[in-house]
Amino acid sequence: MTAAQCLAQERIWFDKPRYDEAERQFYERMNGPTQPKQDTGANSILQDIARARENIQKSLAGLKTTLQPSRGSAPKISNPSHRSSPSGGGSAADYGELAARMKDLELENQSLHKVVQDLRSALSKVESRVSALEKRTTAPTVNGTTPAVPQKAPPTPAKQEEEEDEDDIDLFGSDAEEDEEAERLKEQRLQEYAARKAKKPALIAKSSILLDVKPWDDETDMAKLEECVRSVQVDGLLWGASKLVPVGYGIKKLQINCVVEDDKVGTDFLEEEITKFEDYVQSMDVAAFNKI
Repeated sequence: MTAAQCLAQERIWFDKPRYDEAERQFYERMNGPTQPKQDTGANSILQDIARARENIQKSLAGLKTTLQPSRGSAPKISNPSHRSSPSGGGSAADYGELAARMKDLELENQSLHKVVQDLRSALSKVESRVSALEKRTTAPTVNGTTPAVPQKAPPTPAKQEEEEDEDDIDLFGSDAEEDEEAERLKEQRLQEYAARKAKKPALIAKSSILLDVKPWDDETDMAKLEECVRSVQVDGLLWGASKLVPVGYGIKKLQINCVVEDDKVGTDFLEEEITKFEDYVQSMDVAAFNKI
């Protein structure tokens, strides 16, 4: 192996002076001009070494194509300016993103302040209205007028007749009037009063009831269910109109009206009789109850 080949295989960084000079110029631009060095002899030696390296590099220029590892394996130092540029761009992007977030936070804070102010004003209005209502409840008037006094219903002719008959009967007569004629007259009037009371028909208390009868599912025969409900027949019970009301999921309930005499038929009796039809009826509820 020749000396040229050995030298070619050595990993020598021939371009290092150029990179050093570029690095020195970069730092001079960054930090200002440096003081001139006093040791000129050392600089001349370094320049001679650099020239010798350049001459060696030129002599080996013909071996560049065959000796690529010598150049490819040489270490490379990136320019500090290139290293600093990505970080600078990244820091600028981070600053812009941070500023945008701060702006969004400020807008959100302003909107929250506005919402809080609206809530406070609404709360103050509600408090004032509540206090006004509390004051009104203590006043005896409603809308500037005194509360209406419920008036009694005028007595019916039958009641008037009864009251007149009762007024005519004097059960506490004086001792001077207690003779046979007075006793006979009192007895006669009592008999007449009892006869009139017996002739008057007794008032029958009735109620109108609206029932909700629920089936088991949507496959229940509602016509048969209504037929079973109407089959309950007792004295004092009269069935009325009916209709099917949707409940949900295709299920409909039977809503039927009936009139009952309170002394003869009650809701417990109706529920017991209707729920006996277990094949069709799931449950029964009273939707409305009104006195007639």
